[in-house]
Amino acid sequence: MKLSLVIPSYNEKDNIHFIYGQIMDCHLEKIIPDMEIIFVDDGSSDGTFGEIRLLSQKDNRIKGMQFSRNFGKPVAILAGLKESAGDFVITLDADGQHPPAFIPELINEQKKGYDIINTKRQATSQIGWLNRLISRFYYRILNFFSEVRVEPFSTDFRLMTRNAVNAFLDLDERNRYTNGLVSWIGFRQSILNYHSPGRHTGKSKFNLRKLLRLGMDGITSFSTRPVKISFIIGLFVILLGLIYAIYAFFNFFFGHTTPGWTSLMIVLLLLGGIQLLSLGIIGEYISRIFSESKRRPHYFLQDRC
Repeated sequence: MKLSLVIPSYNEKDNIHFIYGQIMDCHLEKIIPDMEIIFVDDGSSDGTFGEIRLLSQKDNRIKGMQFSRNFGKPVAILAGLKESAGDFVITLDADGQHPPAFIPELINEQKKGYDIINTKRQATSQIGWLNRLISRFYYRILNFFSEVRVEPFSTDFRLMTRNAVNAFLDLDERNRYTNGLVSWIGFRQSILNYHSPGRHTGKSKFNLRKLLRLGMDGITSFSTRPVKISFIIGLFVILLGLIYAIYAFFNFFFGHTTPGWTSLMIVLLLLGGIQLLSLGIIGEYISRIFSESKRRPHYFLQDRC
């Protein structure tokens, strides 16, 4: 049996040796003797790949892949999974917030017959109330629109068997929402809670803009519900328009019409807003079709070690 650890890294120069040391402290060779560690440098500009190369020269179990530019974390995970050869593959971040000490728990859970062991980050005092509120609202909106349920506060820290990895790699789409794809492929899945420590060094690369982009990827990749909702809203507005037209006709017939600038502006703004929203939703789906139709490679490698 072989274990593969896939670690996407972006500007994590000061964390590479730290996460490697934490992995070594777990003595995973006592559980699964054969192991490989795959670092995927997602186009870092701070010398991250140089640190990965130094580690690979000391430990032949370490592999390094360097992207030609930043392609995003989901693509880095995809590249690492393609490179992996283990019967079990665990993905975790390089910043220390996915504690390697929790890996034995994932392996023990897999022994119950699960193909995928997901993890859910438990709330801590380090996460502000505003961030927790935004995250909770985000997952509610995502699961309302999406046809595939995504577990709230789930992370990319997970274990997958080779069968599950092969199924995941068969999904060749360009706009990749990892958590949604993992849910979509099925298999027997379990979820464990873990306490997330703070970052070892550096600042988080995740922000509100990326969260919104991730949410849009999740919704448009797994559901056409927004288009259906915009259609229903359009029918409702048409119904209101017909009612208002009948009302205006009778007012005109009985001579009760008066200039109504306010009501006219309200109607125009309402209709205009709904039309622009609907066009935006349709445009988002069309942009996805355009992106997929080009069939460009997911990534290019600049170097490996």
